[in-house]
Amino acid sequence: MEEPRSHQDIVRETFDSLCKKVLKYNAIDIQRQISRQCGREVMFSELTEQDFAKLSMTDEYFKDAYVFFVLGENVGVTDSDLAEALNEIPADRRDIVLMSYFFDMTDAEIAARLKVARRTVAHRRTSTLKKLKKLMEESED
Repeated sequence: MEEPRSHQDIVRETFDSLCKKVLKYNAIDIQRQISRQCGREVMFSELTEQDFAKLSMTDEYFKDAYVFFVLGENVGVTDSDLAEALNEIPADRRDIVLMSYFFDMTDAEIAARLKVARRTVAHRRTSTLKKLKKLMEESED
């Protein structure tokens, strides 16, 4: 004769059956989802040039920029007149202007970096700005 099963055994078997069903139908759902996705997705290598162009974008931030190397970093200047004027100025004075305007450094910070007096930096910056203005006015004519 078979012994009657305890309530705990019945609950355990019911829970076990429920877990197996949940896992089985979850796996079926995942397989359906993957097959739907595969039907809609296309590999980039399979796209035509026109379709790929619709999906892609090219950054052109510094495409036409003139690049100056200051403090170990590249500074891009997009205005061609300004870039040409900056090219005509000695590098040490150009660096002061670029540090001031592109790196937002104070005269004191620039002076500490270049190991010169703050007044020297201020004088060089103002005289360089005057020269830049003159050069840019000449290029407009």
